[in-house]
Amino acid sequence: MFVYSIHVPQSASSSKPAYAELHCLSNFSFQRGASQPEELVERAHKLGYTALAITDECSVAGVVRAHGEAQRLGLKLLLGAEFAVELSDSGNGKSSFTLVALVHNLQGWGNLCEFITIARRAAPKGQYRVRWSEAPWHLLAHCEVLLSLPVAINMEAACAIAARARAIFCAETCSAAWLAVPVPLSATDTLVLHRLQQIAQFTGVPLVAAGDVRMHVRSRKPLHDVLTAVCLGKPVAQCGFELQANAEAHLRTRARLAALYPPELLANTLVVADRCNFSLDELRYHYPLEAVLPGHTPAQTLRQYTEEGGLIRYPQGMPPTVRAQVEHELLLITDMRYEMYFLTVHDLVRFARSRGILCQGRGSAANSAVCYCLGVTEVDPARMNVLFERFISRERDE
Repeated sequence: MFVYSIHVPQSASSSKPAYAELHCLSNFSFQRGASQPEELVERAHKLGYTALAITDECSVAGVVRAHGEAQRLGLKLLLGAEFAVELSDSGNGKSSFTLVALVHNLQGWGNLCEFITIARRAAPKGQYRVRWSEAPWHLLAHCEVLLSLPVAINMEAACAIAARARAIFCAETCSAAWLAVPVPLSATDTLVLHRLQQIAQFTGVPLVAAGDVRMHVRSRKPLHDVLTAVCLGKPVAQCGFELQANAEAHLRTRARLAALYPPELLANTLVVADRCNFSLDELRYHYPLEAVLPGHTPAQTLRQYTEEGGLIRYPQGMPPTVRAQVEHELLLITDMRYEMYFLTVHDLVRFARSRGILCQGRGSAANSAVCYCLGVTEVDPARMNVLFERFISRERDE
């Protein structure tokens, strides 16, 4: 059994191991987090963390602010969410454990957002519900999943949870399950670590350090106490054991973490962080593909509609100047990935004309030979000099 001291030995005080915080609540976890996302990111950067995860409760509302600050400082930001998972159908919330999901990639982000939506819809407004027996766990593929098991759950039940989590999440080659190890400097820390090591040995689910952070610095503890009192609806002096026992739920220095955790648990935080590479910069609007012909790409579909429309506009064949203009425009449209925009407008125009609805393209679109062939505009490029860059320009990139 591991036995560790809360006193920092001389060797550990100078040691600053690499570390990524994987479980952190901001003030977007209403009445639970006492720091803003920007403050957490700034503090993690100052402490030299490799990465920081923002994992608010059944929410990703705070990640935009965190992302902006992380981009400014150059800190790797991990995105995810925390969930209280019910072990029974009683609905009283007493028999539960905490699950944290950290997304790997764009698909994982979309799945996590869907998971949050389902959980919110299963409960009254402002609440959520996740049941261990029936939640759509397949949506957490492409995620690292951390389990935080309270001491109140007996050893047999804890092993069953860990074993099932391994079967669910590790069956997906792109997912992984971990047992989160917090060290809040309570009287049961050594017992909890020993218990988790036994569960890991029995089930094969590895351990990883996780701080269960609620504030960026310890001086926010009084504010956290007030938030707890507001949540409970009673004065701070009457909250008793509902308050955090100490101020350890803050972002701690790496030297202090080295004194509290076995080295392999700190190293595992880097393994998790390395597998999570999603950034909000990857988010783009994805057009529905209904307007794309079967077996064709958007570019191939746009070319086919343009050629078909060109035959209608020019029964004797496109004039050479118009052909050159069409090829120039199609190349730029493809480079800018605007094919779906043109296909959507073409679909709208075609629908309107089929219903006898008057419609007409206008403005700078009149400078497009492709729009003319698609029937969107009525300005013949064979009869005037068009400047497509008035409509779409690579330099503007808009």
